[in-house]
Amino acid sequence: MGKHSDKAREVLLDAAEELFARHGIDAVSNRRIAEHAGTANHSAVAYHFGDRDELLRLLLTRHLPEMNRRRMELAAALPEDAEVRDLLACMVLPWIEYLASRPVPSWHARFLFQVQSIPSMSEILKSATVNNTEIESLIQRLQKALSHLPEQVVKGRSLVLGPMVLGISASYEERIQNGENEPNWAGVGYFFVDSCTGMLTAPVTHPDDFISFPNTPYLI
Repeated sequence: MGKHSDKAREVLLDAAEELFARHGIDAVSNRRIAEHAGTANHSAVAYHFGDRDELLRLLLTRHLPEMNRRRMELAAALPEDAEVRDLLACMVLPWIEYLASRPVPSWHARFLFQVQSIPSMSEILKSATVNNTEIESLIQRLQKALSHLPEQVVKGRSLVLGPMVLGISASYEERIQNGENEPNWAGVGYFFVDSCTGMLTAPVTHPDDFISFPNTPYLI
């Protein structure tokens, strides 16, 4: 595929991400995406991506190689018996660094926030995040570091963290756009690392009482 075609795909992806972030997934048509991208070809999305699911899959995965490379760099610098906080930093900071690298306004956190709120997106999310070996390796190390806590409690707490980080990131992204905050993604990232560490390592008052969650894919 030529450079012109690659550029056209990127423009369409950027247009789709913005519109999905602003209006929701189901409220945006392929034609509207093409128009927002500045193309007169209303079939451009179908031409470049085939179908809607492929468009969404690419939007969900186009940032992952960059983030995973960064995760590998951070994880490789840790000792074998790394503490929970350092392992969480490997998971969270590459996501935050990616958001910090985006131009203002950025839309990625808000796009993902829209995606995770739609049950019909679950299969696309799973296909987009399956076999993420860097994440799985960090999860295994976290489980080992938290082995003194009940497994189901750790699982329940872990599944709370993703939506929490994503929701706050989406809100912060919007506040930056509105001029309500000066960008300080690094500060946000370390706030998340500290908060998530506190939640995961907190004492367990009732070991047999916990909230059960369905298995959900990782968004960050």
